[in-house]
Amino acid sequence: MHNDILSGKKIILGVTGGIAAYKSGYLVRELTKRKAEVRVVMTPPAAEFISPLTLSTLSNYKALVNTFPSSQKDGTDVSTWHIDYALWADLMIIAPATINTLAKIAHGFADNALTTLASALRSPLLIAPAADLDMYENKFTQENIQRLESNGTFIVKAESGELASGLSGYGRMADINKIIDAAEIVLSGLKKDLMGRRILITAGPTYEDIDPVRFIGNRSSGKMGYAIAKAAFLRGADVTLISGPTASTAYPEIKIINVRSAAEMKKSVEKELKNNDSLIMAAAVADFRPMVSKSKKIKKEDKFSEIKLTQTDDILASLKKDGKTIIGFALETDNEKSNAIKKLKTKYLDMIVLNSVKDKKSSFEFDTNKITVIHKSGKQKSYPLLSKFQAANKILSEITGSK
Repeated sequence: MHNDILSGKKIILGVTGGIAAYKSGYLVRELTKRKAEVRVVMTPPAAEFISPLTLSTLSNYKALVNTFPSSQKDGTDVSTWHIDYALWADLMIIAPATINTLAKIAHGFADNALTTLASALRSPLLIAPAADLDMYENKFTQENIQRLESNGTFIVKAESGELASGLSGYGRMADINKIIDAAEIVLSGLKKDLMGRRILITAGPTYEDIDPVRFIGNRSSGKMGYAIAKAAFLRGADVTLISGPTASTAYPEIKIINVRSAAEMKKSVEKELKNNDSLIMAAAVADFRPMVSKSKKIKKEDKFSEIKLTQTDDILASLKKDGKTIIGFALETDNEKSNAIKKLKTKYLDMIVLNSVKDKKSSFEFDTNKITVIHKSGKQKSYPLLSKFQAANKILSEITGSK
């Protein structure tokens, strides 16, 4: 079993008064499912959108709304709960964060339970804003977001889509899974260290058609390449993803180019690499294709007995590197390291990521992977079984030389 970065972590979830507050229940559920310990602090307006009882039930802990008790007639406990929470937490997430709460935290206000806690916080802070289109794009709101980011707050920016008002545009709270991915990055001690970088990533299999209904392919799910694309985006990179056929999904902000065959992938890589700094070739490109692809379905009665194959173009070997950073992947069943090092050298790569189908719950179709990273300098580092998202962050950190 891999070590989940969220397991055992102490997370405060702040909820503010916007329509997206109903999604906070799903966020609590997903965090607790990952074995995180969650405590909820709400603003009074948030309780108009989702009940404290709901969030208390989901988190198995009392949801706090008010700074002070509603009555002191029967006495009260001596408590500096906001300091206790601030010292307890490994991370505070505010999702959704209204523009009012953004402004308050950005300028040091502490006028309710949530903002008072934020002012005392020692742990990292992650904020997912949500507002209607014009409220979100208001210049003061954007200045407050920039102010928070410059002070070390990790902002998961709002997405574009249909809003509660009926308008469409930026303002919708980021997807729950994206917020959780961002929490993993923050808890790993990482920041937006890829700002200004343009990264091209390939993912998934290629399919080489035999006829209109059959093909030669492999078992790649695309999960590893998509995880790298997501991690790179959250760490600030401008990401382009060239994807073979897969059920995996990416964030809406990531540019996706869908291809089917090795030839189509090669053409897209050559075109897109010109506009990017780095290429991470995580796709499992088919090594062979049929010499002839039939235009009509081959029938049983045709007594078709063999498929003659020819090699597909080697994308990495044929690329004009032109000073770009090129990272390859090697999937091996035997002589893993020697074969990976050979590929690293013969294809003039800067780095290669080795994984083996021999490792249990690693490689194709699994959500986990066990990797060894080998640099052209000869430096090597092996990692234990990790989620593919965590492995993606290790790969990106190997490229940048960060933690």
